[in-house]
Amino acid sequence: MPVSRRDFVGSSAAAAAFTIVPRHVLGGPGFVAPSDKLNIACIGVGGMGKSDVDGVSGENVYALCDVDQKAAEESYRKHPKAKRYSDYREMLSREAGNIDAVTVSTPDHSHAAAAMLALKANKHTYCQKPLARTLHEVRALAAQARKTKVSTQMGNQGHTFDGTKLLREYVEAGAIGTVREVHYWTNRPIWPQGIDRPTELHTPAPTLDWNLWLGPAADRPYHPAYAPFRWRGWWDFGTGALGDMACHGMDAAFWILDLGHPERIIPESTALYTESAPKASRVEYHFAAKGSRPAVRVYWRDGDFRPPRPLSLPAEMQWPTADIGGQLWVGDDGMAVAGMYGENPTLLDPVRDKELKATPPAVKYPRSKGVYQEWIEACKGGAPAQSDFGGHAGALTEMVLLGCLAVRSGKTLELNGSGGITNVKLPEEWITPTYRKGWEL
Repeated sequence: MPVSRRDFVGSSAAAAAFTIVPRHVLGGPGFVAPSDKLNIACIGVGGMGKSDVDGVSGENVYALCDVDQKAAEESYRKHPKAKRYSDYREMLSREAGNIDAVTVSTPDHSHAAAAMLALKANKHTYCQKPLARTLHEVRALAAQARKTKVSTQMGNQGHTFDGTKLLREYVEAGAIGTVREVHYWTNRPIWPQGIDRPTELHTPAPTLDWNLWLGPAADRPYHPAYAPFRWRGWWDFGTGALGDMACHGMDAAFWILDLGHPERIIPESTALYTESAPKASRVEYHFAAKGSRPAVRVYWRDGDFRPPRPLSLPAEMQWPTADIGGQLWVGDDGMAVAGMYGENPTLLDPVRDKELKATPPAVKYPRSKGVYQEWIEACKGGAPAQSDFGGHAGALTEMVLLGCLAVRSGKTLELNGSGGITNVKLPEEWITPTYRKGWEL
């Protein structure tokens, strides 16, 4: 039977009213169309968290959470429409249906608890380095990420830098021959450590919720020796200089040489303290031969420890190469240096370096749009982010945390192929911590 235009339009509109469904239903759980903006909730929005908020600000910053309202002021000003919370547990409970993704930029001791809640809520998750404070935590996060299958990324931005990709292309092209050693150094710590727990009584600023700042950590009185920023040197809250910077620096060797688990870790340091990391440390990682790669040693130095000046270093070249730190690669046929984040790889032989830069090896590893954009595109169905929890980030952090255990104990650690310690019994609390009630993983 013939249908009038008015009847057709009316019936079509009625049908449309019953068929329009939310985007996440059309694409399955966690799906976000590439053309849509993610609704992102940010946990920890002062300090480094402020940079992470800026990094994802091309999307819709839907909610902001911080225990320190003064530290959060700038992020609040930039995103006045974002909902505000002090407790990330409350935020994730109330806003679970409204958010697609979560960033975690808290002190190390809260990384695992916050990121695990996000993963269990089926949210794409970005977490600052190190991925967690303890081995149990990093392994639990990696397992949950593999189970949940959302998009994850750790904030070790050097892994996305062009220099790290170029350094791998140099190494694989044989520019310095077979690599035998890699040395790393940093000027960290730039906060107090190698100290005992303070005993003076202090009152936190009225803008800081100290109970929420402690989160899963055992209760203790507030002291400015912990917050803001100085928490990194305390084993209950941070992971010292090694945990702070090795996920940046050692990332290149871990990825390029496919290091995996070490077989031995030998620590040296200044005086050991029960609750805080030493003022300076030198850590020697031994990795067994793997595939076509021979055995290799990776050296970490922080504080006042610096690698000796290479004999072949041109007289005019500064050593160490930068204040923040760097890396030195030693091969059978030469040496190369690069920044802590893999930037500006350079052969120490100026003639060979000039030749290599004039005719570089073919581009083998695609360049990245950056640590944030890479993750955002992964959340929208693009290629997986390169430093994902269940793969690269989890394994890299585990290697770093094993070094932290060696430094903390002051003992050489022997390890099996799965990262288990075979020669020393360490306190269980160092590996699987006890959490305050309500903050468990």
